[in-house]
Amino acid sequence: MTALLQLSRLIDRVNELLGHAMSWFVLAAVIISAGNAIVRKLFNIGSNAWLEVQWYLFAAVFMLGVGYVMLKNAHVRIDFISSRLSKRTNAVIDAVGIVVFTIPLSIIMVKLGWPLAEQAWSTGEMSQNAGGLIRWPVLMLVPLGFAILLAQASSELIKRLAFLTGHRSEPFSVEHEKSAEELLAEELAAEAEKHALASK
Repeated sequence: MTALLQLSRLIDRVNELLGHAMSWFVLAAVIISAGNAIVRKLFNIGSNAWLEVQWYLFAAVFMLGVGYVMLKNAHVRIDFISSRLSKRTNAVIDAVGIVVFTIPLSIIMVKLGWPLAEQAWSTGEMSQNAGGLIRWPVLMLVPLGFAILLAQASSELIKRLAFLTGHRSEPFSVEHEKSAEELLAEELAAEAEKHALASK
């Protein structure tokens, strides 16, 4: 289990770095998008290549950042139910979900996505839009993104199993942080309770 936990930490570190890199991709996409809009409005000039660059960056953020989202435990889950369950029960549910759904889906998508990307690479497939870009980089994001998800899912499975077998004190790398809205709702509820007590 020690070797598996070391592997898990390595995967986590890679996805941590990827997640931070994606913030720069978001910034680049915003700048390019704003630049495209300004040039189009002021000079009536458009470029399919620059439009596709921002689409590629947008796709990269989602596909390459998926492991980081899973690492931070920020993916979609039914908090209303999971918050009422014990850590052990949540760890069991997560482990089953990873084995039954996430890992098989990731393997299938890597197997289906790789031939398409490889074909686009070998044929030099181009965008159908005039002045568009080559297609293989964006098609490569599909198998690459699901390979990243597969790696992080394996890391999460190791952590859940380590927790369930007593080799780790926490099932997650990080607890899901409360959003600004959740914090505000808690403050308002506390304030209302304080006023209710004061008025009695």
